[in-house]
Amino acid sequence: MADNAPAPAAQLVEEFAFYADLDVVMVGPGPFGQRAIATITGGELTGERLKGALVGAGADWSLIGPDGYLRVDVRTTLRTLDGAHIYFQYSGFIEVTPDFVALNRGENVSTDFGDQYFFTSLRLETGDERYSWVNHTMFLGQGRLLPGPRVDYRVYRVTNAPEQ
Repeated sequence: MADNAPAPAAQLVEEFAFYADLDVVMVGPGPFGQRAIATITGGELTGERLKGALVGAGADWSLIGPDGYLRVDVRTTLRTLDGAHIYFQYSGFIEVTPDFVALNRGENVSTDFGDQYFFTSLRLETGDERYSWVNHTMFLGQGRLLPGPRVDYRVYRVTNAPEQ
């Protein structure tokens, strides 16, 4: 690249979508905020390069702070349709809105992508060579909340633009 050429801009490319069904237990207020543990009871992932189901132990050990944001702290496992296992770990923020509160009270409401600040940073890892590309890829997720309760994500990989 020539010294005067602009550096390529980063780009978000949609990689996959997934949902997770949850069973939420409110632990209650503590020294760091309101703690909740949401066990992942099921879920599916669809994308051009990744497809499968969420399996095994998985949960979100979330914390609602006094600033009106829930801190997401999730770990789970994807089993691809062809039998590979991929570990997921992600963190992020969910803005606590009136719809968020109503949904957590059991009301039949939902949010859409962009209705609130709901973004996560995902780290994936696997020992399966077919999917080794996930070990060195950065992912950004945008979420929404659905009755059930269920979380629904669109996940993008970060790449240099233009993509090659």
